[in-house]
Amino acid sequence: MDAADLRIFEAVARLGSMNRAAQELHTVQSNVTTRIRAIEDSLGIALFQRHARGVTLTAAGQRMLPFAGRIAKLLAEAQAAAQDEGEPTGTLQVGSLETTAALRLSNLLTMFATSYPNVHLAVTTGTTSHLVTEVVECRLDGAFVAAPIDHPQLIHEPIFREELVLVTARAIRTPRDLAGIDALKTIVFRAGCSYRQRLDTVLAQMGIVVAQPQEFGSLDAIIACVSAGIGVTLLPRGTVAPAVREGRVAIHPVAPQIGAVETLFVRRRDAYESSAMRAFLDVARAQAMPPAQAAE
Repeated sequence: MDAADLRIFEAVARLGSMNRAAQELHTVQSNVTTRIRAIEDSLGIALFQRHARGVTLTAAGQRMLPFAGRIAKLLAEAQAAAQDEGEPTGTLQVGSLETTAALRLSNLLTMFATSYPNVHLAVTTGTTSHLVTEVVECRLDGAFVAAPIDHPQLIHEPIFREELVLVTARAIRTPRDLAGIDALKTIVFRAGCSYRQRLDTVLAQMGIVVAQPQEFGSLDAIIACVSAGIGVTLLPRGTVAPAVREGRVAIHPVAPQIGAVETLFVRRRDAYESSAMRAFLDVARAQAMPPAQAAE
């Protein structure tokens, strides 16, 4: 089993199909099928369960998958290190919370792209839980996530500070009014979002029992649902400032121990720090600002 085998294995596992993996790898399906069978034969155990819709990982395959990502990342880092002459180049894959992307990254990405045009920067969004997993499993070089983070394989540093506020429809004058709403809904990002957990804490401290949360993947969709009176949410003040100015929603402060939150940049402890990563972090640090400025 070599690096090429692991690349094929990772593609099949990620795409759930020998045929789709072959298309991505620019080869024929029979080649992918043969290589996977050879890997399984050499290990003496099945890595995939075959079925009519494609393939799924066996328990052995699930155990092996993180190593495939790490080895591929190490090979890429070795090549990058050899070619890294100090001028930032190459590809940088960064993750971000949806709210951080909306509030913080526009100026940061513009400045970075202008200063370092030879770096291809790709940004994806997700929840804190998802992004941490992507960094740990080497699919992202780093990510902006919500504190606190305590993972032995990661290093982190605070970049931004946010003030979370309770966001409601305009008709809600004070948070106490929420207690009178039957089957109150929370409008939140997918499971794994730390803001969602803080919102549950805020409402629980007020003695408010909520109905099944309504999950969305878009910040705009969450604000629109709250504006329509469907439910409540908890977001950084800066992300809802335009909606407040437009009279679409109302905001209410929460206790600092819940509302004050740091956005951290996390990356693997054992990863090679390329000149592109160093440049990106320098730009991010320079863009850091107190939450009061962000809301203006």
